[in-house]
Amino acid sequence: MSSTHQALLLFCSAVILVARGNLVMYGDPFQPVTKDEIVSSGGTVTLTCTVEDNDNSSLQWSNTAQQTLYFGEKRALRDNRMQLVKSTPLELSISISEVELSDEGEYTCSIFTMPVRTARATVTVLGVPQKPRISGNTNPIEDGGKLKLTCTTSGSKPPAKLCWWKDGEELEGFPSTVENDPDGRSFKVTSDLVLTVTASDNRATIKCSVDHESIPPTEIFTEEKIEVLFKPSVLIKPLNDLPREGDRFHLECVVSGNPDLAMYSWRKDSGELTDLSKQKTNILVFEALNKSDDGTYRCEARNSIGAGEGSYTLHVQDPTAMPASSSIDHAVIGGVVAVIVFILLCLLIVLGRYLIRHKGTYLTHRRKALMTLQMPTQPSSTPKEASPEPMTRKNTLSRDGEREGQREKERGSEAERKRGRERERGRGRERERESLHAGNSTAAE
Repeated sequence: MSSTHQALLLFCSAVILVARGNLVMYGDPFQPVTKDEIVSSGGTVTLTCTVEDNDNSSLQWSNTAQQTLYFGEKRALRDNRMQLVKSTPLELSISISEVELSDEGEYTCSIFTMPVRTARATVTVLGVPQKPRISGNTNPIEDGGKLKLTCTTSGSKPPAKLCWWKDGEELEGFPSTVENDPDGRSFKVTSDLVLTVTASDNRATIKCSVDHESIPPTEIFTEEKIEVLFKPSVLIKPLNDLPREGDRFHLECVVSGNPDLAMYSWRKDSGELTDLSKQKTNILVFEALNKSDDGTYRCEARNSIGAGEGSYTLHVQDPTAMPASSSIDHAVIGGVVAVIVFILLCLLIVLGRYLIRHKGTYLTHRRKALMTLQMPTQPSSTPKEASPEPMTRKNTLSRDGEREGQREKERGSEAERKRGRERERGRGRERERESLHAGNSTAAE
């Protein structure tokens, strides 16, 4: 390698940069190395300073005010929050517990070589937000009214974010305002909630939670239940779905409202209530139903907010009327029928495949039996008494083949006899012609 290349390499390895006011030479084994740290208020932070080589010089940590904290393994500042973690010629580590916002800043690690080398580490302290407080409209609100609540938290750094929730669902569109806390180091965050409530919001849970990098999500929150005042909603429920003539029967007025109800009233559209019926708070009783009880009945319920009404049309059935099957029964029956049809289809498919396969096997056996019967056989020299064979499918097929072969032989014999008769008649006609020819020759002579 040429001297020019060597000089260039030496120049590149000795590049000097200025960082945070320190002279840092890359490739210098005596240069201290540190790193920045982030810690939450009240937590513990560890500061570590290392070097690659040491000429018996001591390492030292100083705070943001350039006060010496540790010189080697010796504590220089009387602060019980600071403890020695590790002290060797190549490393000096210390810890600071119960960190406060005032501990934030740059800490310096020095090594007293010639010249003195230093490195700085920035400690960022996160201000942990306090539990939020909810204030504002704490009295009951009427249906359709406005709910106004304010959520406030202090002590966060950087500023926290406030979130509103209703029954576990986040409410969006409510920005926060930020201002400095009295200490000037942390922030106070405020958010206002304005919500139009309905009857369905009664007893709903409103929650304000804090979102900040120093704590897990939704770990710090405050919640309250709101009360909504609304007029009654009414539903009339019959004793059963089959009111029959002569039966005892009643209608129940089921009401939902806030505050509680003060009064119920019943009436019939087509006229006054009969003597057979009598009013019992929210229940209208019929001691014995008859056809004259047919009609539409109304129940009115009233509280301090207003009144609500519900209706029910009564149709009295004959005493012999039977309850109609419910939709659930029809659904069950339909499901059972569908299952049975599916099973039958599966059985038909399996049976069809079985018959097709065994039909082919039957025809094959039948052809084999016919071929066996058509082959010539040698008579046995010593006839033996035939032993009865068991009645099996194979024997049945063989016997069917034998009978078919016998019929074929009979048909062949009949055809042969017919051809023999034809030949005999032909020879007779031939003899007659010869005799006639011989007679004619004699007469001519």
